[in-house]
Order: sequence, then structure tokens, then C-alpha cells
Amino acid sequence: MAFFHFSSKMADARLRTWLWVVLSIQILLKSEATNVSITYVQNAVAKGAVCLDGSPPAYHFNKGLGTGANNWLVQFEGGGWCNNVTTCLARRDTRLGSSKEMVKEVAFSGILSNNHSFNPDFYNWNRIKVRYCDGASFTGDVEAVDPATKLHFRGARAFVAIIEDLLSKGMSDAENAILSGCSAGGLTSILHCDRFRALMPTSATVKCVADAGYFINAKDISGAQHIETFYSEVVATHGSAKNLPTSCTSRLRPGLCFFPQNVVKQIQTPLFILNAAYDAWQIKNILAPGVADPHGTWHSCKLDINNCSLDQLQIMQDFRQQFLDALSRVGTSPSRGIFIDSCYAHCQSEMQETWLRDDSPVLMETSIAKAVGDWYYDRRPFQKIDCAYPCNPTCHNMVFDDPKEHPEHIAPQSHEPSFSSPCPAYNRPKMQILSWLVSFFIFNFHPG
Repeated sequence: MAFFHFSSKMADARLRTWLWVVLSIQILLKSEATNVSITYVQNAVAKGAVCLDGSPPAYHFNKGLGTGANNWLVQFEGGGWCNNVTTCLARRDTRLGSSKEMVKEVAFSGILSNNHSFNPDFYNWNRIKVRYCDGASFTGDVEAVDPATKLHFRGARAFVAIIEDLLSKGMSDAENAILSGCSAGGLTSILHCDRFRALMPTSATVKCVADAGYFINAKDISGAQHIETFYSEVVATHGSAKNLPTSCTSRLRPGLCFFPQNVVKQIQTPLFILNAAYDAWQIKNILAPGVADPHGTWHSCKLDINNCSLDQLQIMQDFRQQFLDALSRVGTSPSRGIFIDSCYAHCQSEMQETWLRDDSPVLMETSIAKAVGDWYYDRRPFQKIDCAYPCNPTCHNMVFDDPKEHPEHIAPQSHEPSFSSPCPAYNRPKMQILSWLVSFFIFNFHPG
């Protein structure tokens, strides 16, 4: 009888521990993110303002509260580009070309978080995540639709339809507003920065934030102008020329006006550039794309910067210098914000671990969240460029899975962090804790 009582107490203790572990796991998974439902801009279809497949554009909207009720942050999703009919067809029936294929909920974290501790300056704003489905950073507009492919190149119309829909839902009363984006969405926030300002109330304070959107025109490791050719094909396929800044297209070929370095000087609206000097997407797709590396010499290096040889690191250091030369066109006005860390990363504003956490990346002891907030509210200008890799111990460097399993293309699949496909992994302390908890539970506690 005593033995039975002792066993029962042991079982109860194990059950309590098991429940604690489960609760801890749930807290770790949920505390930094909020799920937000999708909204379809149905009236955009009649205007021809649609995704590649003709479906309506879509976004996720978390409403602002209290002092943030009249403040709006519109964040554009990334996802590469498609440069011809073949690559656009490859994404037409996926989440990157059709709102029909998008998940119904996405997790808001980082700059989109509604938690004051994780996002102190923007947590109670109206926060919108715009889904990416046109393949050209919302710049295209071709009237004709080929009946054989049924491809719609209407990104520019979709951009306006989305903003107009948000204006009708309260953004017309905005006091503060930010147009932001990650990767191809970061390029959207640059190319459409002044257009967004023009659509907003004249009394509003409007600024733009580009995260990992400062793509540079550089030769690849074979000496070819791979990205320049690709961007020219994107612009030609989507009919983007008329929607690119005329201050650029009046003096350069339209394809060159897809590069921020050729348009940023003429942008009138305040702009913040957040980027890794060793941008993982640019290293993988601009510096060392598969077509320039037929023998896979860069394969391991691109997966994990720790695998790079001394020669490869030197080439990456040269690429960093090209990036900084292109960045110099941003200028030094206080209206320009700059946060360039020396991490192997891509998109740092939407991930809580890189936006704001105890172990997030810092420059001059300043997190990305604080740098952007200080700049937006004019508390302090911020223009900091990190020293060269590997000088910053606070970096969260990306480690990719094997692209042999997920073929690497500049489009349509580009290893962009996204809400509906697995993200390349950072070295995550939170995930290490989660892994430890799961292992601890499996090997030590078995209820019953």
C-alpha cells in the first residue's frame, strides 16, 4: 500500500513536470507572435489590380489601439521576382502568384508585433502585412492578358488598390505612417516610397523603411552581369518602366532603375535602409548564383558562412565594399537612416530575434528596433555601418538547408524567409532552449 502511494506521488510529480514542459513550449512558441487573418481586396479585381493568376491581392491587418489608433505601418512581403513567361508560370499557382494559395493566417512578430516589450515604438499601430503575388515588386502593368497563359502583370495597379482599400478603412486619418518591406518587399518600399507619400494625407508624417531591399548591380564570380540582365528581363516582362521613378528612367535604361542605387538619391520621402553587408540572398544569387558556379565550389559556403574558405571570404569582403559604394548614394541627410550590420543575414525586421530581443544584433549598443524608432520619431538620427565580418559577435548568421533538396533559383523560389514555407534557420537561442526542453521531457518524464 505504501509502495502504491509512493508510486502515485511519483506519477503525479511526473505529470506536473510534463504539463510544465508542455506549457513552457507553448509559451516559447507563442509569446513572440500573434496570428492574423487574411483580407482579400475583392473590389480590386474589377480594376484589373490582381495577382499573376488574376486573383485579388491580399493582406493581413492587425488593428491599432489607444495612442496608435491613427498610426499605420504597411509591410510588404518578399519573394523574389519572375523574369519571363516560364518563371512567372512557375509561380502563378503558388502563394507567390495567387491569393488562392496563401495561408489564411500569418504570424506577426518583430516590427509587426503587438507586444510592447518586443516592439515598443509600433506595437499599438495599425499593422498590415501585404502579401506578395505579382513577381515584380508591385511595378508591372500590362493591359493584355495572354489567353494561353492567363498571366496578369498588374502589380502597380495592385499596389494602388491595396493602399486605397486601407485608406477607406481609416488610413485616410493617419497621423503617422510607414511603408516598409522585406527583400523584394523592401525594394517595393524604396521604389514606391514617394508614391506612398503622395497617396497619404498631407498632414501625416510619412517615412519608408527598406529591410534587405538594397540590391546592388554587381558582377558575379564569373564576371557576368547576371543580376543586371535578370532585372532588365523583369522590367520588360512586366511592363514596369512606366512605374519606375522618372528621375531615373529619364537618364538610364529602365532595367537599371530597378536597382536602389540608381533611384535612392532622388527619393524625397525620409528613408531608412536596414541591410546586412553580407546579405545572404545577394551572396547566393547576385555574387555566386548557380549559373556562375557550375562545379558547386560555393555550395557549402552559401549554406553557412562558417564553411567559407579564406579566398571566398575575401571575395565576400570585396562584395561588401561594392555594397558600401552603392550605399553611399543614400546620402548623409538626417532624413536618411542606415543600419548596416556585418551579418550573413537577410530580412531582420520581421524576425523577433533580430528585431528586438536580449540577444538581437546591435550597432553601437543599439538594436534595430531602437535605431528605427529613434529615427522615425526624430529622437536621434541613426547612420551606422558595421566593421567587416567577423567583427560583430551579436550577429545571428543564417544557416540554410541543402539547396539540392530545394533548388535555388533567383525566381520563383528564392529561399526568402516567408510565412508559408520553411525559413532558413538562424542560430537561435530560443530554439536551443526549446530543443533542450523537448529532449528533457522525452528522456526523463513519461506520464503514466
